[in-house]
Amino acid sequence: MRNIFLFIRRYFNLIFFLFLQGVCIYFIVSYSNYHKAAFGNTTNRITGSINRKYNEVEYYFRLKKTNDSLVKANENLYNKLRSDFNIPDSVNKSVIDTMHIDSVMRFRKFNYLNAKVVSNSVSSQSNFIVIYGSNVKYFTKNMGVVDQNNNAVGIITEIDGDYAVVMSLLHKDSHISGKLKKGGETGILSWNGEQPNMISISNIPKSAKVVKGDSVVTSGFSAIFPKGIMIGRVADLRPETSNNNFKVTLRTAADFYNLEFVYAIQSADAEPVKKLTDKAKATVN
Repeated sequence: MRNIFLFIRRYFNLIFFLFLQGVCIYFIVSYSNYHKAAFGNTTNRITGSINRKYNEVEYYFRLKKTNDSLVKANENLYNKLRSDFNIPDSVNKSVIDTMHIDSVMRFRKFNYLNAKVVSNSVSSQSNFIVIYGSNVKYFTKNMGVVDQNNNAVGIITEIDGDYAVVMSLLHKDSHISGKLKKGGETGILSWNGEQPNMISISNIPKSAKVVKGDSVVTSGFSAIFPKGIMIGRVADLRPETSNNNFKVTLRTAADFYNLEFVYAIQSADAEPVKKLTDKAKATVN
């Protein structure tokens, strides 16, 4: 207590000055519209800045919840894409286009199910991605996998409980069908094991009108991926000397360095196509 009185005695003049200064400011702000507005603007800027910083910190701690909700929202949106349904042809007959979504479920071709990436490799010859989630119980082998932006990532090869293994496009044994979006020429995608995020597409003829920057998408020739899923863009092309084709190199649309969530694609046609293919192979053998 004695120290408090000594402090007040020593700084009495300064404390009294600050008190009078505060009173003056109060009267000026209270009785002058101009100063009241200026003071209000200043305090609003200060409190706004503080609130913004607080919200940024709070948002940081809510990122996991936000990411989970966005992934679920994307899954729902993907499942409403027109390309996911075999809608009846309405040229020769009337079809009601205001039907509820439940009434077109029987026309659905593809269904998207989200999962979280828990392990990913990009530097070996055989790169795999391990994914986890409650939806994995609905997964089957040979399901196509895309990233959050609906870019091709790979194909599921193994499933164990709530975990699944995806053969990445960056795998020496990955061979999916792709086509030039502009010209329509098709080829097989492969990876030479050198540069991550760089793959090649074969069998593109020299007559194709292809330039750097052209998009390459899934061809739709298999039941694994819907037609038109983005694979990558042409980064380099050179004529091959041994045949009449281009050697085309693509930069993948999916960023394999930063995969966090992916979507496995259920295909209604996958099982019937597989049965027919297996039957055809057995007949030939």
